[in-house]
Amino acid sequence: MPEARSVAVVTLGCTRNDVDSEELAGRLAGEGWTLVDDAADADVAVVNTCGFIEQAKKDSIDAILEAGDLRGQARTQKVVAVGCLAERYGAELAEELPEADAVLGFDSYADMSSHLRAVLDGHAPPAHTPGDRRTMLPLSPVERDASTVAVPGHGQPGGDSAHARGATRRRLDDRPWAPLKIASGCDRRCAFCAIPTFRGAFVSRRPTDVLDEARWLAGEGVRELFLVSENSTSYGKDLGDLDLLTALLPELAAVEGIERVRVSYLQPAEIRPGLLAAMAATETVQPWYDISFQHASGPLLRRMRRFGDTASFLGLIEEIRGREPEAGIRSNVIVGFPGETEEDVQVLEDFLVRARLDVVGVFGYSDEDGTEGERLGDKLDPEVVAARVERVQGLVEELTAQRAEERIGSLVEVLVEEHDEDTGEAVGRAAHQGPDVDGTTRLLDSDEDTPVGATVLARVVATEGIDLIAEVGP
Repeated sequence: MPEARSVAVVTLGCTRNDVDSEELAGRLAGEGWTLVDDAADADVAVVNTCGFIEQAKKDSIDAILEAGDLRGQARTQKVVAVGCLAERYGAELAEELPEADAVLGFDSYADMSSHLRAVLDGHAPPAHTPGDRRTMLPLSPVERDASTVAVPGHGQPGGDSAHARGATRRRLDDRPWAPLKIASGCDRRCAFCAIPTFRGAFVSRRPTDVLDEARWLAGEGVRELFLVSENSTSYGKDLGDLDLLTALLPELAAVEGIERVRVSYLQPAEIRPGLLAAMAATETVQPWYDISFQHASGPLLRRMRRFGDTASFLGLIEEIRGREPEAGIRSNVIVGFPGETEEDVQVLEDFLVRARLDVVGVFGYSDEDGTEGERLGDKLDPEVVAARVERVQGLVEELTAQRAEERIGSLVEVLVEEHDEDTGEAVGRAAHQGPDVDGTTRLLDSDEDTPVGATVLARVVATEGIDLIAEVGP
């Protein structure tokens, strides 16, 4: 029997990467590896990288370097890079970053245990050779479900359900919420985005697999399911049913132990009235809408290879709030895209004022390798882009703080996630607040007797930016 070895999985990037890391952890634990939290305590550190934008790439490289620095000072012997940055750049990353003892792509995940043992024995496999993963799946969406191409977070290639086999996934934290992957990849061709080239074409997970994993997560103490994908509004198209998410939501809501379901990554051009109606009608589905607007100027959106404009977006928001007046709506916007004019920026600012969004991420455009945007002319000076980011960000901070203030006096149900280190007060999220970046709600006069995972009714009495302060009770 192989000698027991220890491994730490270090995760960078988005919640989709969190799922992939937990699937990797489950596979490795099943192969006899001991999982540890700290890379300093592991024989090998597996760094699950992000390759989305420039800052995320830098953070991933820093994490690899930091893990490499542990050699000779801690137990760590080897460092292995996986994830999006490794998939996207492969051998190039390995050449430029010798601190990584191996650079492995998505196709290595199913046999990661063997690869890590080889690395520890001094026989690292060759660095991953990148390719356009969109070409690896059948062109017809309806044929993709039968493909044997590896799709991280979906269980074994060929549709073998991780949770029908006894939970390949292993939780790496004890939060009362968890991401649940419903699909991977994207068939859209946004001019600024490289994700489809390394995540591949869009593939839905079968509803039975999603439900199996939801039940397993509930058994692990999860109270809120955070449905993630690159584009949740496309869910089911490759299974022959674009209304599949509408049908799946009530089934997820009925899973014993699950109190909240939250749907992320909605594309405005693909949102159908039936989905909005189902989200509003299913009590457990939270009144929270993560809509990827990206801009509000119609001509600039066309240049981005996207659809929509101020009028259509405001109409969508009006439809949502017509059903759920207190709904939280969050989005991201890009400023400085090639060809963006001062008039375009003013259109965006006007939209943001009228939309009254709860959270807005503001990003400055930068070229991404292999994208259409990289090849476009009319590039803006980086100083102009930075100035526009600062300008729009300032407006967003003012508007979202005002939106939070509108909630003073309202009742909220707060899922407790932690306790403040200084005061001991419970801190969590109200229904309109998504995980990690959408603000929190602090419960005054609560203490550590209010357990993590509890749902507490409270009334909002004050705000700090987008964060709420509330008193327990009606």
